[in-house]
Amino acid sequence: MGAEVALAGVASAVVLLTRDGAGLGGSPLLWAGLALVVTWPALLGVTGAYEERSFGVGSDEFRRVGRAGFLLLAGLGFVSYAAELDLSRALVVVAVPALTLATLVERYVARRALHRQRAAGRCVKRVVVVGRGGAVLELVDRLRRTHHAGLDVVAACVTPDDRSRVARAVGLPVAGLDDVLATARQMNADTIAVTSASETAAQYLRALSWQLEGTGLELLVAPGLVEVAGPRLHIRPFDGLPLLSVEQPRFEGWRRVVKGALDRSIALLALLALSPLLAGLALAVRLSSAGPVLFRQQRIGLNGQPFTMLKLRSMVQGADQQVAGLSDGNDADGLLFKIRHDPRVTPVGRWMRRLSLDELPQLVNVLNGSMSLVGPRPPLPVEVARYDSSVSRRLLVKPGLTGLWQISGRSDLPWEEAVRLDLRYVENWSLALDVQILWKTARAVVTASGAY
Repeated sequence: MGAEVALAGVASAVVLLTRDGAGLGGSPLLWAGLALVVTWPALLGVTGAYEERSFGVGSDEFRRVGRAGFLLLAGLGFVSYAAELDLSRALVVVAVPALTLATLVERYVARRALHRQRAAGRCVKRVVVVGRGGAVLELVDRLRRTHHAGLDVVAACVTPDDRSRVARAVGLPVAGLDDVLATARQMNADTIAVTSASETAAQYLRALSWQLEGTGLELLVAPGLVEVAGPRLHIRPFDGLPLLSVEQPRFEGWRRVVKGALDRSIALLALLALSPLLAGLALAVRLSSAGPVLFRQQRIGLNGQPFTMLKLRSMVQGADQQVAGLSDGNDADGLLFKIRHDPRVTPVGRWMRRLSLDELPQLVNVLNGSMSLVGPRPPLPVEVARYDSSVSRRLLVKPGLTGLWQISGRSDLPWEEAVRLDLRYVENWSLALDVQILWKTARAVVTASGAY
């Protein structure tokens, strides 16, 4: 809260110091500036921006800050008009948006610092996972891979038949389903995470919640819909019976129109801004090896429709005909083919791949509507031919220049993890998620994470 108070104070001071004329004492602008220092953190509290559960993960924290900024802007405008106050336009039009943006930046910096703390094992909650063996193993694996969420698994409680298998797999203390409270006390845990399985449903879960009353332990329940994000999940009471309502994913509507317009606008501006760089890269490709500057490859897009994807050529000419002879060196699993030290890649191509510069011509694909800025990885026809019904859901949206796979490891990802991330995007698409992915893509490109 102290940081937000300081930011509000700075915003108020800048407006007052840049105000034309003297004699601000007792003026409405002076009182408005002083009120801003109190009102801004108060609005953040009202919108839930200080709730601990929103810290460190997801975009909810940033949405709440944005909501507070909108309320502050609307409130100042209404009060100024209704009371006929002589407030500076700089306060309403400049200071409030700048204060909101500064707070978002401050929250992002704080989040990065929190993630570093959690990666070092600090500022985490100690979790006991409860449920059947398979569900427990899956949840433990997810929590370990998302350590920035701040949940550190310290023990598990499973059915008797699963104890030895889970103990070998997780390398942690494992107890029975009736020993949850004792295990939590023994491991000094803060949280109980229950998976959705028959042994942990209805009566058992109710009895467990009674046992935890007064202990201070937090109870989390995994709904079994791990790829469905919070905005699509709602608790709806039906005559006293609370049921989990899951909204259908939406693949059309006004948000898709906005997404398409933004895609094309940003792609056009990016192509104009990057045209000197693209010309330089094209010249480097042309002079470094024989063959065309652009590599054209058929990929599968929205609803299974094929399209020609463009890239700057980073391999020797005819590289796609050499795949069969290199299959033994494949470093990827599943349907992917990746070689960490691919002999077909040219020196210039290796440099371009590290910074993802070879993918810049795909902005043309975004401009002509065959791709989006954000979406699933564009698959090859041979991959799509081997898709099952669940993986085919990746084709319900346009493939993207970047996506969750791009910011989560790229070529280092196992096939199943890449599919899971693409399906998560399809199920939970939103404009806010697109903005978040684009923001994180810049860091992934700079660090060259998983690029080869």
